[in-house]
Amino acid sequence: MKSIPLTLLLSSALLLGTSLTSSAQNAPQPQQSTPDAAAPAQPKLPDPSGAPAAQPEKPVDPSHVMAVVDGKNVTAGDLDAMANDIDPGLARLPDQQRRITVLKIYVDMKTLSDAALKDGLDKTPEYEKRMAIMRDNVLQQLYFKNSIVDKITDDDVKARYEKEIAGLPKEQEVRARHILVKTKKEAEDIIKSLDKGAKFDEVAKEKSSEKSAATTGGDVGYFSRGQMVKPFEDAAFALKVGEYTKTPVESPFGWHIIKVEDRREKQPPALADVKDGIRNMIARERYVKMIGDLRGKMDVKYPDEDVAKMMQKPDSDTGDLPGEQPEEEDQ
Repeated sequence: MKSIPLTLLLSSALLLGTSLTSSAQNAPQPQQSTPDAAAPAQPKLPDPSGAPAAQPEKPVDPSHVMAVVDGKNVTAGDLDAMANDIDPGLARLPDQQRRITVLKIYVDMKTLSDAALKDGLDKTPEYEKRMAIMRDNVLQQLYFKNSIVDKITDDDVKARYEKEIAGLPKEQEVRARHILVKTKKEAEDIIKSLDKGAKFDEVAKEKSSEKSAATTGGDVGYFSRGQMVKPFEDAAFALKVGEYTKTPVESPFGWHIIKVEDRREKQPPALADVKDGIRNMIARERYVKMIGDLRGKMDVKYPDEDVAKMMQKPDSDTGDLPGEQPEEEDQ
């Protein structure tokens, strides 16, 4: 008996027009007033956030048969491979729970897929069109992976890191406290009390209108230029360690008295912390060049003049790469 190929899963999903981001525990429900109203409704994935802490799981052999569907083995490895294509969020689930979730999706999907085959839906024009789209999508992802992703080496990443990050001039950071009040007169009175020896953090706890100052003593931590409003930033960077402003500093938030506690050079992030981002940056650059080179070899015509003009506009290089999951917008 053979294992279920991943392409069969994806083909069935495309045929049915379903979004496989769910556990198939609920029966399909009719949708209202949408082009895909005949497609199965989308049950929700189990939410692991409220579940009790999982015990360590025993490793499962990828060849372990989890089910036999229509005489074909579905292994743990098959289900692991399917999971990311169904929904990357499934990775948050414990291994066995994830596999069972994917298996339920697959069994229900295969049930409907077989019914569709019996009705001859695989011979329809709609099926052929959607299969052609899926074929092109899979092929472009494979080409992108083989031609670009797999050819980016650790040396490539390290060289880009040393060129663009490690070698950057080190920024200065200051650590400051401040006392925020509503009027200039209040600020001037506080400066007088500091001049007489009052402790800055204690005055901040007592006098500052900023709620957090009651516990932090006005400490805002380290910051570099560009992170604070300009009047605050300019005043802070003009002070030496241990100094405080002798005149009130006005900002859109009110009047500040600022004290600098420390200065340091901001260190660049470690290679280990940014290597994935650098790898993605290199992949995007190479993809833009590759698609530009290959597009010139395609025989593409635009009979509609308006379309032709719009297609001449420069591409944005910030879109999704082949195989990337688009970011969801906040609702």
